[in-house]
Amino acid sequence: MSNKLDTENAVRERYSAAAQKREVELCCPVDYDAQYLKIIPQEVIDRDYGCGDPSKWIRSGETVLDLGSGGGKICFIATQVVGAEGKVIGVDMNDTMLELARQSQVKVADKVGYDNVHFHKGKIQDMAIDRDRVDAYLADHPVTNEASLQELESMIHTMRRESPMIADDSIDVVVSNCVLNLVEAAEKEQLFREIFRVLKPGGRAVISDIVSDEFVPQHMQNDPELWSGCISGAFQETEFLKAFERAGFYGCEMPILQEKPWQTVEGIEFRSATVIAYKGKKGPCNDYNEAVIYRGPFTEVVDDNGYVFRRGERTAVCRKTFSLMTRAPYTDDFIPVPPHQAVKDADAKPMTCDGQERSPKITKGKNYDLTIVGDDCCETGDCC
Repeated sequence: MSNKLDTENAVRERYSAAAQKREVELCCPVDYDAQYLKIIPQEVIDRDYGCGDPSKWIRSGETVLDLGSGGGKICFIATQVVGAEGKVIGVDMNDTMLELARQSQVKVADKVGYDNVHFHKGKIQDMAIDRDRVDAYLADHPVTNEASLQELESMIHTMRRESPMIADDSIDVVVSNCVLNLVEAAEKEQLFREIFRVLKPGGRAVISDIVSDEFVPQHMQNDPELWSGCISGAFQETEFLKAFERAGFYGCEMPILQEKPWQTVEGIEFRSATVIAYKGKKGPCNDYNEAVIYRGPFTEVVDDNGYVFRRGERTAVCRKTFSLMTRAPYTDDFIPVPPHQAVKDADAKPMTCDGQERSPKITKGKNYDLTIVGDDCCETGDCC
């Protein structure tokens, strides 16, 4: 990112103004579930600047983190979805937006009958530091010289190490709605690492954002109006997915890519996309005599680790891969084949998931010789 543009200041100024008066140019048309909008104050709906609806992928009882929560719209939808047993956290750096969200939180809680939302002031690319705590510290300990600066730095270092704003492995699902593109280019990789850090193993990120069909040239990136308008900081659509991969996510998919561009600037098309990515593929590769069968329709597919799965074939996999392939986003594409007799942990040996076919003799066991004669040859009983 060029030093010619102060992205944080450009974004802060524009969104502070947009919190006071609606700015139509900052949002794409989005159809939210109307039942969840009924209890949300109109001023929050009017000041919402999203490009998608990641709340569609939230489930009851989950802990949800909304990056760039703004006036709180997605958080207030999420609180209704997760219910009283769930938890919702919003993170935003804009004081004006945070004030709107916190004022509206009381009204929403009165209507739903519980309050499970908390709004933090912080940078989404550095979610260890609670900026409200920093503000409070500075009010009592203003920085006036090198010594006081060192004391501030020490406080921040201690917070990062001992009491981070968002703890490691603490979130079920991270959502964001048209905010990641506003982060400075040089800090985007750190942003994805932060999303990965705070998610629980098995957790997922559901991110709606603006993507471009071509890479955005530098002169457009240096334009504060285009940057704060969710244009010049947009991810190139392929790079959006690759950013999740580089951070360690697996099962990355793009269930939504807007057909018609939201805006076109200098021949580059900008449209809304939603990506879902999962955390939790790390672990040992041990053999428990398990296999999976790829259903099709393709002749074969290759997973994120380069393992090949051929249609209709019992493919030998380790326990880690078997666990991944039997949960989202793979459950509809693979048939699990567990062993007839479970393998004890002490007997499981290291293996490589190299796409080798698994013989039924292995999953059934060497001494399997059972003979069964049933009345029906199929589940419905109306065949043969």
